[in-house]
Amino acid sequence: MRFDEVNEKGGIYGRKIKLIVEDTQYQVPRAVQAGAKLINRDRIFAMVAGLGTPMNNALFKDQIEAGVPNLFPLSAARSMFEPFNRLKFYGAATYVDQVRAGINYFVTKKGKKSVCAMYQDTDFGKEVMDGIQMQVDKMKIKLAETTTHKRPTRTSPRRSPSSRRRAAISWWWAPSCAIRSCPTPPRARSAGPTWTSSAPPRATTWWWRPPGRRDRRVLCHGPHRHAVSRHLEARPPRPGFDRYKDRYKIEPNIGAVYGHVAADLTVVALEKAGKDLTLDSFVKALESIKSYKDIFNGPEASFGPDKHQGANSSFLAVVKGGRWVRVTDPLSF
Repeated sequence: MRFDEVNEKGGIYGRKIKLIVEDTQYQVPRAVQAGAKLINRDRIFAMVAGLGTPMNNALFKDQIEAGVPNLFPLSAARSMFEPFNRLKFYGAATYVDQVRAGINYFVTKKGKKSVCAMYQDTDFGKEVMDGIQMQVDKMKIKLAETTTHKRPTRTSPRRSPSSRRRAAISWWWAPSCAIRSCPTPPRARSAGPTWTSSAPPRATTWWWRPPGRRDRRVLCHGPHRHAVSRHLEARPPRPGFDRYKDRYKIEPNIGAVYGHVAADLTVVALEKAGKDLTLDSFVKALESIKSYKDIFNGPEASFGPDKHQGANSSFLAVVKGGRWVRVTDPLSF
């Protein structure tokens, strides 16, 4: 929608944006095949909002060798901008940032004293566990217990392998799971541990409030507000919301937020690059973006020649009455 809006106004300095989409089905081999097609056959200028930590990691070498920037991927792993490369840009808080900020909040504000962790046995899950370990070590608190789980298939069970954690003397549950591959936690009780999650499960409320059941008392990180009206604590920008609903016949979700922000940042950089667009002028334009604010009241993003992560703050939200409600201001560590 954001690119179409630009094209309908004549493009950027008369040049139209062509969007080519490939479905990787969240599988690394498919991502490698799709990336080869986009880079070698379609000869794309930039890759925008590519999904998945292992998928992006698998493509970086080919992208960088071909001079194709990787912009604002849908992964919050540190590898999206580290080690530093002039062609890698990421806009928001990483999984490590989120987890470290959450632990800092619960220890300093809520008096919690120990951590328990369940994480997916993937590159994605390792990021969350690294963040937990860093903050536990920094704050000198107890890491009571950890466990891993495999990423379920559509037919495999999602029941939590964490029955032991029901009795653990701990308060932190930080699963690293894809949108529909979260194991089911024990029901959180007000007198029991505080349960929390990294950002991906915020894509929906179905997991946190199954049909006909009460909300699970699980806090979830997020760098942006939801776009869906029934999931929002504040109404989204009305014109964009209505255009999305008219076009796709559904309400926009958090994926629509991520997509719009990634596309809009790309447009800002293309405009800043000027009429004579080159790879060098585009990279310099990206690095010149300061104090960027998206239309969803997300974190302010700034970049620089040695700074390719735009922001690092996140907040905690919880499902109440079937909608996401923010419960903290932006957090950092």
